[in-house]
Amino acid sequence: MAGLFVLPLGGLKEGRRTYNFELGKKFFDQFDESEIKEGDLVAEVELDKRSSHIDLRVNITGSVNLNCDRCLEMFSYPVECENRILVKLGKTWDDSDPDLLTVPADASELDLSQFMYEFIYLALPIKRIHPDNENGESTCDPEMLLRISKHKINEEKESDPRWDELKKLMNNN
Repeated sequence: MAGLFVLPLGGLKEGRRTYNFELGKKFFDQFDESEIKEGDLVAEVELDKRSSHIDLRVNITGSVNLNCDRCLEMFSYPVECENRILVKLGKTWDDSDPDLLTVPADASELDLSQFMYEFIYLALPIKRIHPDNENGESTCDPEMLLRISKHKINEEKESDPRWDELKKLMNNN
């Protein structure tokens, strides 16, 4: 798998270049604990080599397959994100600064796999559920929704007088 998502750094002359990477099942297989197992994405990396640093702009578009948090069925979720990595050549590898990556000056290449994976993951919503259809109805598995509804707890409870007094105070503002 090494080498598939790598940018050459050795002997790089100043100027702009563009690299394209296809991110599919093979890409996500690298990450054993990933919730994402499949996807169909394209990462366009624009590399701008300058005398003092390298500016990388990473634009990722496509979709990934996720498990729905509500019905547990797979669904396709669109991903579109744009990120930037500033790379400085130094003595040792240092990624402690979130805005600047330092790589050894004698490095001949830079593997972008982990960065691209993190960009994709951060573009996903916290709550991953099937989108509603044009009528505002859930597109989740109807059988699972029926099962869930049978186990819902009735949330109508007797009110607690302590909270009622607090609510009165809040509403007087």
